[in-house]
Amino acid sequence: MKENENIRIKCSKVILVPYEACHVQKYHAWMESEELRELTASERLPLDEEYEMQKKWRLDNDKCTFIILDKNLYEGSQGDNCSREIEAMVGDVNIFFSSDSHAEGEVEIMIAESSARGRGFGKEALCCMMRYAHEQLHTSCFISKIGFENGASLQMFHSLGFHEMSRSDIFKEITLSLEVSKNNSFETYASNYLIEIIK
Repeated sequence: MKENENIRIKCSKVILVPYEACHVQKYHAWMESEELRELTASERLPLDEEYEMQKKWRLDNDKCTFIILDKNLYEGSQGDNCSREIEAMVGDVNIFFSSDSHAEGEVEIMIAESSARGRGFGKEALCCMMRYAHEQLHTSCFISKIGFENGASLQMFHSLGFHEMSRSDIFKEITLSLEVSKNNSFETYASNYLIEIIK
């Protein structure tokens, strides 16, 4: 069974839930935005291919993908669970593992809803995902690749203790890394974000 197959991570402001088929249409609508595609280095996909991608992300053992929910919006909404999740969706957070040991993972974060930006959702979702990966999957090194123009993300990752490893003028991106064992900033920030893992 995949590590996060039935995992929900509840934090202070957000809830992280596995990426399910019912989320795809809203996710697809987000990715119609040229700005978001540029910030995330993503391609525009037809809806049927988006569903296929969701299945791949859901099943592949080298990926851990969560949809980010606005916790207050989710808990204050009514209806079936899937409808409540769709209403509360604000972005996604992912980690891609380079080996079966999960020792190193590449993290990505996207806050797609403009109304949800600047409210601390991105930092909390990222820290909670990293804390989950470190404590439950024993990930000790995190990598992130961020575009030159994405100043907000670069600032956030630097504030968490990530350091620049390299930059590519061809892909117009900077590769950042954080080794947990060598970085006190991660421990400081992670301890501020309590997580409740619901199985």
